[in-house]
Amino acid sequence: MATQTLQLRPLGNTGLKLSSVGFGASPLGKVFGDVSEQDAFAAVREAFRLGVNFFDTSPYYGGTLSEKVLGKALKALGVPRDQYIVSTKCGRYKEGFDFSAERVTRSIDESLERLQLDYVDMLQCHDIEFGSLDQIVNETLPALLKLKEAGKIRFIGITCLPLGIFTYVLDRVPPGTVDVILSYCHYSINDSTLEDLLPYLKSKGVGVISASPLSMGLLTEAGGPEWHPASSELKAACRAAVDHCKEKGKNISKLALQYSLVNTDISSILVGMKSIKEVEENIAAALELATAGMDEETLSEVTDILKPVKNQTWPSGIQQS
Repeated sequence: MATQTLQLRPLGNTGLKLSSVGFGASPLGKVFGDVSEQDAFAAVREAFRLGVNFFDTSPYYGGTLSEKVLGKALKALGVPRDQYIVSTKCGRYKEGFDFSAERVTRSIDESLERLQLDYVDMLQCHDIEFGSLDQIVNETLPALLKLKEAGKIRFIGITCLPLGIFTYVLDRVPPGTVDVILSYCHYSINDSTLEDLLPYLKSKGVGVISASPLSMGLLTEAGGPEWHPASSELKAACRAAVDHCKEKGKNISKLALQYSLVNTDISSILVGMKSIKEVEENIAAALELATAGMDEETLSEVTDILKPVKNQTWPSGIQQS
């Protein structure tokens, strides 16, 4: 029997094809607890072996630790550079936010050194809702275009939580300036508002990556972290959905990941991973979806439980024009 592999999906107009499951490397920065370098390397190696070709990090994760560990792990694979796609970010750091042209230009050199790479496939402005959107449009993105010309980055992206910010920026820059957007927590069972934006993004030729299909931990048996910004009502509904799945002997995290993977207009679903076990579970969920399809019955029951809080996201950042 031929080995099943992860689906590869085109990313906007970039010509890149991303694995449907992407490797979120924030946990390698010990953002969600301790991770040994050995476990981190093993997780990256196993993900690559199972068909993951897209790895996402940021200097902000673990105060540059995620980039350093991912860089070492990718180097240890010993495979040609064109076999994997790397995305990192700029503008958000342990010290705070700085989207100035000077800082993001310096930032990519620092990131390339930590990642031990000559270029990254994508450089994304990180959580732009916390900056001045006019600065992003008039200063940051033009600086990134220069980095593209210099060959340090291949494609340009923006990330944020409020979906309206994507349209604000994309409507104000020349077509083709922004190649990709990274949205998080807006394509999961409890909040699928990203779906409404997909036709617009497609019309702009912008690729779409969605992160956090588990709503930053709400759709897991462990639950969200203490600092999770969701309302108590939303947390309680997610907990009820988790408990319901557990009683049925089902895994809500698998269900949530599969729900996110169904929409092929989203090029990759980024999932944070830090161990071989997590990698194997996520890939297995994706492959099972491809052969057996969704568990529609359980999905329908979970959707009913979450209906009262559907699309209730939490506020983030500075909404500004």
